[in-house]
Amino acid sequence: MASMNQPKQFVPLNIAVLTISDTRTLADDKSGTTLADRITAAGHILAGREIVTDDVEAIRAIVRRWIAEPGVDVILTTGGTGFTGRDVTPEAIEPLFEKRMDGFSIAFHMLSHAKIGTSTIQSRATAGVAGATFIFCLPGSPGACRDAWDGVLAAQLDYRTQPCNFVEILPRLDEHLRRPKAKGASA
Repeated sequence: MASMNQPKQFVPLNIAVLTISDTRTLADDKSGTTLADRITAAGHILAGREIVTDDVEAIRAIVRRWIAEPGVDVILTTGGTGFTGRDVTPEAIEPLFEKRMDGFSIAFHMLSHAKIGTSTIQSRATAGVAGATFIFCLPGSPGACRDAWDGVLAAQLDYRTQPCNFVEILPRLDEHLRRPKAKGASA
């Protein structure tokens, strides 16, 4: 079971949020707002927030830009993970992954199953690493975003979480490129 090492100093990450939807605007984007609120409440920095339509190339353009941005450590997307004809988030983003994070999908679906039962199989939530940036693709419902953040991401994006967390390995994701260490983190 994970625990907090309180003497460790919190390390804020730069986290960008991308809502993928043909119908949402910033004014009515409940899922994006849910994530943005949780990011800042946890002490992280909201590095960017955008909305894009369900279009593979448009999604990739924003995600690639954020991957290339040194000021973005984590990208959270919400929407487009279902099975309808317009749901293309995994198709857009998974080809960008250098490494897949299958454990995220498993952990998310376990949490989701406890709340919504077998309906969780209607989500293709996915995650991976690209360009030393963690990317998590979440469903488009505020409830799913809350579950993913509260049940998985909040702990893994907190340097104080033991026995391990993503923050402590962030400086090593691109060690071959000699990325500077995250302030306060040791690897």
